[in-house]
Amino acid sequence: MESGDNSSTAELMSRYLSSELGYGVPKDGWRICLAHEFKEKRKPFQAKDVSLSNIVEHIGLGVRYLKWWYKKTQIEKKAPFIDMFRAIPLRQIYGAPLGGIGGGTITRGWRGEFCRWQLNPGMYHYKTVIANQFTVCLRRGGQTVYQQVLSVERPPTLQGWNWGYCGEYAFYHALYPRAWTVYPLPGQNVTLTCRQVSPVIPHDYQDSSLPVAVFVWDIENKNDYPLDVSIMLTMVNGSGHKDDKSGGHWNEPFHLEKEGESVSGVLLHHCTTVNPYTLCMAAREQSDREISHQTAFSPKGTCGALWSDLITDGRLDSPTGSNPPTQKGEKVAAALAVGCSVPAQGHNDLEFSLAWDMPNITFGSREREHVRRYTRFFGTKADAAPSLSHYALTHYRLWERSIEEWQRPILQDSSLPSWYKSALFNELYFVVDGGTVWTELPEDSDVSGGLRSEDGGLPAQPAIIKEYGRFAYLEGQEYRMYNTYDVHFYASFALIMLWPKLALSLQYDIAGSVVSCDPTERLHLMSGRNSPVKVKNVVPHDIGDPDDEPWQRVNAYLIHDTADWKDLNLKFVLQVYRDFHLTQDTQYLQDMWPICQAVMESEMKFDTDGDGLIENSGYADQTYDGWTATGPSAYCGGLWLASVCVMCKMARLVNNEAAFQHFRDILDRGSAAFDKLLWNGRYYNYDSSGQDLSNSVMSDQCAGQWFLRASGLGDGQFQAFPKEKICSALKSVFDLNVMSFAGGQMGAVNGMRPEGVPDHSSVQSDEVWIGVVYGLAAIMIHEGMLEEGLRTAEGCYRTVWERLGMAFQTPEAYCEKGIYRSLAYMRPLSIWAMQLALDTSPPRDQSPQTTTTPTDQAPQTTTTKPTETEGEPGQKESRDQGHIQ
Repeated sequence: MESGDNSSTAELMSRYLSSELGYGVPKDGWRICLAHEFKEKRKPFQAKDVSLSNIVEHIGLGVRYLKWWYKKTQIEKKAPFIDMFRAIPLRQIYGAPLGGIGGGTITRGWRGEFCRWQLNPGMYHYKTVIANQFTVCLRRGGQTVYQQVLSVERPPTLQGWNWGYCGEYAFYHALYPRAWTVYPLPGQNVTLTCRQVSPVIPHDYQDSSLPVAVFVWDIENKNDYPLDVSIMLTMVNGSGHKDDKSGGHWNEPFHLEKEGESVSGVLLHHCTTVNPYTLCMAAREQSDREISHQTAFSPKGTCGALWSDLITDGRLDSPTGSNPPTQKGEKVAAALAVGCSVPAQGHNDLEFSLAWDMPNITFGSREREHVRRYTRFFGTKADAAPSLSHYALTHYRLWERSIEEWQRPILQDSSLPSWYKSALFNELYFVVDGGTVWTELPEDSDVSGGLRSEDGGLPAQPAIIKEYGRFAYLEGQEYRMYNTYDVHFYASFALIMLWPKLALSLQYDIAGSVVSCDPTERLHLMSGRNSPVKVKNVVPHDIGDPDDEPWQRVNAYLIHDTADWKDLNLKFVLQVYRDFHLTQDTQYLQDMWPICQAVMESEMKFDTDGDGLIENSGYADQTYDGWTATGPSAYCGGLWLASVCVMCKMARLVNNEAAFQHFRDILDRGSAAFDKLLWNGRYYNYDSSGQDLSNSVMSDQCAGQWFLRASGLGDGQFQAFPKEKICSALKSVFDLNVMSFAGGQMGAVNGMRPEGVPDHSSVQSDEVWIGVVYGLAAIMIHEGMLEEGLRTAEGCYRTVWERLGMAFQTPEAYCEKGIYRSLAYMRPLSIWAMQLALDTSPPRDQSPQTTTTPTDQAPQTTTTKPTETEGEPGQKESRDQGHIQ
């Protein structure tokens, strides 16, 4: 596999002309020459891409959506939660985002541009701010010999600057949460390596919340004479949004000394009416470093004065005092320069930090103010930017040490292919850049949904939410709904393995919503019928739209009435037990048990014939919300049996023998019905409707077994599916959905006909869903099909990251040709399920044996201690690489 890895990197690096490899750049990760051009240019799926047969079938939906869209955009002046008419065009430019979890993000492109902004919670702004740049100045003997903007751009503005760095001489390398850009300076015998560090650290619930990033510039001087080197960072006060010109913004220099360390820089106060914030550029003061600044300059015209200021002596004028607030229509920017001497044939480094302080936020409704998590450590007064910068510059080396210790066992495992190591860490960008918010729980909040612990519900303020806060991330940057639960089912592996407290906090929020109801009637666009927003004792689709008031008003999704979806309740139950299995948090299990009982009781109504197996209702009533299922189906039926199986296990753990017998009976009858109605000798049919396409091969047909295996179940007393049938089904999926699709090079298509052509019956059956493919690869690994699992997942990684130019914006779906759907999507975080499968499978050849000690487990605070049977979780050794600590 390694040879294939090298050939793919060779394609992305084929235009690189230098032999320089940079300073401290790791071997593994995603690497691309700054001059690379992606040959394939795809278009987003839009309404016009729907086939004629699907248009006829969904004509009512189309008319209703158009009316709703017009009212939302033209009358209410709001952004629709899904915009079928104005999809985000593909820009093949994005690199690793800056910042920790839940404090807002700024994404830099792989060519160095600042180009994607999510400072207002959950709302994205895609704008490259051309004046935001790093510039290098080289001086020898008191004379400037070279000054260059480190950008390949040649913009029509700022003509007084030296643009057009030759992209063939630089490359970008991402291994999230760090990234490196290597700039050999043509003709200068100097190589710069910019290392970008964000505090995204597993099992850390303080520093991981900070809205900061650090840039470390390593300078290698390969000349026989010393050089003075300055790096200048320029930033506009704003994000390229129209409110940059709204007036009232101002900048000021600052100096902060604390604990024997000093930092200096410039504060850029962005004084909008809603969600004001402060940007902060800073550097650490050291005896052999010179820090200088320009408080304010206008980022229009030639900007020749700033360029001349730096070129004269390698430093800026450093005026004191703030600039006057901007006038309406005016923009303002600032600059910070840091300089040092680099000896002949020597090395030195320069450090910058970038912070943004927006402590108090409101969502689109403006009804409530929320406080971000990082304020617990840095306050809510909107004056924390200097302290954040000071903390980042004095702690980033500790962050890097933690990141390296976490990543090292996986990176050093020679049995794992290089592409997988890149995919595993780089796909984690979405935990931060998924419109993510992490807030403190308000003192007056009641997350119980009105049903308290003594009545079979939850505490008003569960201890885990009080201690670790509330967490929400979007289904996708284009599908603007928080904690979309049918998709989080897949993505949740990243959270439960790396930040388990956030995973459990999210589960408490969902559980509270389960027992609540909102009887407000509204039109659902698919059916054309009015029904309540939220029904009691069912899991919500999502916890709301950031352009409204999430947590308070759930179910922003209004295409289907999801109260009748078959998968949401089951996915809650499966996650509850998987989370308990991985954390051993008995308080969590006890709190969730009555909620699980309630949602399973609700789900029973879908077993209309009493055979122990639920039926789909003849429409797209699950996460595949454009793919109709009728009667018992492989996907929902499999999730149902797995859920009944874990209910049996949980009943035993909470010593409820009556519940165990109840669910044991359902499992026995349901398993027999599942085999009888869906098994065809090779795989489980898509559904049991008997229609022409009911025997399609669904790539996701073993999702239930996947969760059982991830939970340490699936054998012996807690088995729902015969192992030989699961293995046969997976082999059929590999042979047909993977190897018979696109030459086996693009992952697994959702639906494949047994004759080896994709199922084109719906808009989703002939798509590849990257997050589903990673989950499929995980169950293959669990079942001993390691090579098949890696081959399956590899096709998706290479397609997205190497062919289609979708790095750091992995979509929900792509088709074999032409189109993709929903950029920057939650579900691909499921790649961490592959790592869990690798951790808990028998050791592989050449793989180092590592065991970590749990340090992030919730305390076992109840007297009812779970009992694990032999061969069950708690008895099995695992090589916990990147796993629960």
